[in-house]
Amino acid sequence: MDLIEKATVMHYHRHRIAEFQQGSVESLGWRGTFSQQARYQVLAKVGDLNGATLLDIGCGYGDLKAFLDMHFSDFDYIGIDQMPEFIAEARKRYEDCKQTVFYQTDFSAAELPQVDYVIASGALGYRCKNEGFYTDMICKLYNSARLALAFNMLDKNHFPQHDLLIGHDRDEILTLCRTLSPRVECFSDYLEDDFTVFMYRNGDDV
Repeated sequence: MDLIEKATVMHYHRHRIAEFQQGSVESLGWRGTFSQQARYQVLAKVGDLNGATLLDIGCGYGDLKAFLDMHFSDFDYIGIDQMPEFIAEARKRYEDCKQTVFYQTDFSAAELPQVDYVIASGALGYRCKNEGFYTDMICKLYNSARLALAFNMLDKNHFPQHDLLIGHDRDEILTLCRTLSPRVECFSDYLEDDFTVFMYRNGDDV
């Protein structure tokens, strides 16, 4: 993404903060809590996260951390987001929580740490003129994961035309993922216009 595209994304979220208030799921770009949580329920199936290290790409306010806390324990959580407003709120919410850190950074430009699992919910949904951006980012996120990458995307066959957000061809994405990973799983039965992909480092169950 170029600087104008990144600035457009930040402006979009600041407008939604002004409209829906800081801390709301709507300010993150979700339609509401249901669509956010429906995505989390699928992403959490990527593996046994108990005791794992986890990188949350585009973490927002750290809502995924709260969701995972209801299902797993003793995992190390790292959240990154380019929005300073999101990171400030996330740090406030989790200031007393161990094994939890947040960084304000652009994941597309930052050097990412090696972790067991990388999860990206919504981070690959923004429009970019560089058609190779999404391929490059999937490769980058996968290379950061020791066990698996889990990410979601909007489905272009069902997602309406939008000035900022973009849907993707599910079959094309899966073809790419299968060139990188020996085991790829896809889920598309939880929301009409979204799909989730798991890319594992080996072909065995995790």
